[in-house]
Amino acid sequence: MSRRRSSGPRSAIAGGLEAHLKEFLAALAAAGYTKTTLHSKRWLVRRFVRWARDAQLAGTDLDEACIGTFLAHPSRRGCKPRKMERATLRQFLAHLRSAGVAAPLRASEPSSAEVLVQSYVEHLRSDRGLCDRSVQVYAPFARAFVAEQELPKRVAYLDASAVRQYLLDRCRNRSGSFVKLLAAALRSFLRFLFVDGGTPVDFSTAVPPVRRWRLAGVPPFLTAEEVEQVIAATDRSTARGCRAHAMLLLLARLGLRAGEVVALELDDIHWDVGEIVVRGKGRLHDNLPLLDDVGEALALYIREARNPSSSRRVFLRRCAPYVGLSGPTAVCLVARQALRRVDLLPAGRVGAHIFRHSLATRMIRRGASLAEIAQVLRHRSIDTTQLYAKVEFEALGAVALPWPTVEVQQ
Repeated sequence: MSRRRSSGPRSAIAGGLEAHLKEFLAALAAAGYTKTTLHSKRWLVRRFVRWARDAQLAGTDLDEACIGTFLAHPSRRGCKPRKMERATLRQFLAHLRSAGVAAPLRASEPSSAEVLVQSYVEHLRSDRGLCDRSVQVYAPFARAFVAEQELPKRVAYLDASAVRQYLLDRCRNRSGSFVKLLAAALRSFLRFLFVDGGTPVDFSTAVPPVRRWRLAGVPPFLTAEEVEQVIAATDRSTARGCRAHAMLLLLARLGLRAGEVVALELDDIHWDVGEIVVRGKGRLHDNLPLLDDVGEALALYIREARNPSSSRRVFLRRCAPYVGLSGPTAVCLVARQALRRVDLLPAGRVGAHIFRHSLATRMIRRGASLAEIAQVLRHRSIDTTQLYAKVEFEALGAVALPWPTVEVQQ
């Protein structure tokens, strides 16, 4: 005689969560997750539901602490919690919250230090007008400084020597670019403290200048033949290669920055008039001509390789969920892979900007003026464009003075 399954509270808990598990998996399938990924997520969430049933936890009892307890449960001995497992369970918990099953996320009371950092972030956005990317760069530096100096609790003990020593301690064995960025972020935060009334003195003047000679180096660049070699080596028969080909043409033909490629939206491509809107630095929008090969590459990617998505971004992730790229790093990775494919990856840190340098170099060698290059690259100051005057080695050699020599009399 077979035993009847219990219809008590434990079965009700499991049944309710099982129903939401089906809805959760259906949502993931609609977002484009593969069958293999869905299978692994189903297996993990079912074990989590079974654990919740055995612990007699209702949906309203589930939170992030429950996820940590489940991953550390003795029954999972030998199963080291992985980052993807925790992310999957957080996805399921977010689904339960959106369905009104789990209790909403309880926001913890922010500390005084975090309130100070958030005030600085809001100052950068509203008062200074910085874009989100710049805010994301400056905020971690401010947060680290606040934690180190125990602000605002010990703001009365802040002085010029403490500021100077903080910078010197963190610039050891770091590149000049990092130190310069750290100094700029530190000056910005200290200036905010003074304006906000947190300090009676403007300690931003205590940040020592970072010595870095302007126009000291020659920007890395590729010849016109090398650029074409990189573009031609991209396999456009695959979805990944089709996306990379469109990205590389935007970088090489129009000189877009990596962040501008990421921010490009479908509505920014004006097919009827042959223009493309570039969302540049400082929230500025510029119109550039949509060249024939660039337009063909974009049309091919959008028509054949771009996954269906509600996102208006042109370039999407290759893996589900199909949303816009997380940041410029993704475009730089595509550029480095393309350079490595034809064995043209220079030494040092090289990303998508090398194609922008190459375009400017090619223009100046073909007789373009600095003003024309500045217009194409959308430089705010002509001083930025002067860097490319150094790459015209043949013309510089014609005006270089001979090295002085001394004749030795016998």
